[in-house]
Amino acid sequence: MGLSLFAYLVLGITGSMLFFKRNYGHRQRPWLQPVHYITGWVMVILVLLLLMIGIVGTLGHYGSLGHSEHIVAGLSAVALVLLSASSSTQISQKQPWARSVHVGTNIALLLGFTWVSISGWQVVQKYLP
Repeated sequence: MGLSLFAYLVLGITGSMLFFKRNYGHRQRPWLQPVHYITGWVMVILVLLLLMIGIVGTLGHYGSLGHSEHIVAGLSAVALVLLSASSSTQISQKQPWARSVHVGTNIALLLGFTWVSISGWQVVQKYLP
């Protein structure tokens, strides 16, 4: 989860830099957009990996899913990440709605990651002696 949060932080920084470049005429660094895209895809992969680990671990320990709100929080975060990634692919195709969906989803993702972190900590407490 820590790597996903780090990727989210990097995406926030690079996304803000892209925003200021686009809206205020600042000079764009040639590495900025590729770093933003690559970090975004890394975060998608990390979140999907965390989903698989969580499902396998929960099924292995409990035999079924749904023993805490963490599953709802996790699925919500995964859905937000996938919505953000899919909307980002439409930005370069000049879809007028795509950028606002992408940015709004990423703001909501801050709440989603917070919810996942808090509920995940509660799950971890069950495993500690």
